[in-house]
Amino acid sequence: MTAKVERRPVDRAGREPRHRAREAAVQMLYQWEIGRASMSDVVETFWLHDDPGDTAIATDDHRTFAETLAAGVADTVASLDPVIVEAAENWRIERMNVMDRLILRLAVYEFLHQPATPSRVIINEALELARTFSDADSVRFVNGILDAVRRRLGRE
Repeated sequence: MTAKVERRPVDRAGREPRHRAREAAVQMLYQWEIGRASMSDVVETFWLHDDPGDTAIATDDHRTFAETLAAGVADTVASLDPVIVEAAENWRIERMNVMDRLILRLAVYEFLHQPATPSRVIINEALELARTFSDADSVRFVNGILDAVRRRLGRE
């Protein structure tokens, strides 16, 4: 006699360590933007509240990836925002939903500073982040802006 195994649908993107690193980067950026803390303070304290049973982002490489993304966005925000505003016709950056703005900044940072990451991966990851941290309208909004940014930057 064999035991019946119940299979649940798995959210593949939610299980990928690099996706989890991007989620952590967005959370760090939220603390940085809303809490007005320095990124070095955010990075220093972020992992203190990590769930020790959560192994999805436990490797040093993925933590470093998350920290690199968050710090990179914070350091280059002055050059990222104009790229977003240019693609987001009739939208001022400060009027955008804070999570949408952070997700867009992260994706544009990756477009500009992570050339080895394919554009479709960057956009898909951003859409998954929007699904996680925002709503369906935000997913469409983020998709439209990132597609325009991708075209303007000449990324395939």
